[in-house]
Amino acid sequence: MMPSRAAPSLLAQLSRAIGSQSAHNELRWMQHALKNPPGGIRPTADTLEDMVARRISGEPLQYILGSQPFGPLNLAVRPPVLIPRPETEDWTLRLADAILQSAHKPRRPLNILDLCTGTGCIPLLLCHLLPPGFAHATGVDISEDAVQLARENRELCGIPAPPPSPDSAAQTTPKENGNTFVPVLADLMRPNFVKRAGLKPPYDVITSNPPYIPQAEYDRLPSSVKDYEDVRALLGDVDSPGSPSLPEEERGKGLVFYHRIAELVRDHDLLHPEGTLALEVGDGQARDVAALLERKTGMRKIDVWKDPWEKERVVVARR
Repeated sequence: MMPSRAAPSLLAQLSRAIGSQSAHNELRWMQHALKNPPGGIRPTADTLEDMVARRISGEPLQYILGSQPFGPLNLAVRPPVLIPRPETEDWTLRLADAILQSAHKPRRPLNILDLCTGTGCIPLLLCHLLPPGFAHATGVDISEDAVQLARENRELCGIPAPPPSPDSAAQTTPKENGNTFVPVLADLMRPNFVKRAGLKPPYDVITSNPPYIPQAEYDRLPSSVKDYEDVRALLGDVDSPGSPSLPEEERGKGLVFYHRIAELVRDHDLLHPEGTLALEVGDGQARDVAALLERKTGMRKIDVWKDPWEKERVVVARR
């Protein structure tokens, strides 16, 4: 730990870079992470001086600390995997409440599918909050870095992997939680995505915080985002093999992944007839996403949830 007499100098340097109030808070969090790493997740710097230098250079604080709170969980984070945002945390907590209020314990565990899972934050928090034995979750991502990090976070959160086969289920005793989570590497834009990912529809709950930033907006993002977080986790305007063909009026709006998810739900019976689909959206996208879901999947029960900052943040659809 850096001697306290060095803190004023470091605080002054950090204040010039990010402002006084933010600097006070962040320096305190850095000191705490060095002394008492949350959840045993060590920061990625050994000294306060190194932390401050990296922060001044523009590196996100979460990557320096090596961790990010998400509900009651502490998740490991590192570049280039997307840092979980508070907006996502908010609606995941709300979704868990909605699941618990909708019914008593089901006769079988709920099957949960999270597309573009990143750190695994959404399914891991759901598995943590739902009663033991209530849910089996699968998270899919195109990034090997993300899938590896999601596996590590599964271990950190004490959520076991599912047994390798039904025959071994009786011999497997989860360590701390009867819910399970498995991250899978696959590209949802590929025509054979469902088979390659080993998915077993239908799913009772499908969630996703997909890439949704339009190209024009992505171009304006600060380097603290573009230089560290994977473009594949951010950019919603993509033109890759298997990408859906969009109407002219919907191009350039960051909606490609929503069209693809709607097609998967429609063409592969991905969602249980009584299931719930929850999709995080960007600013101003909620109405377009709700409309395309109704048009492509026939889903009629569609709600839009606002985040704590009063922005329309999540489209929740049911049949």
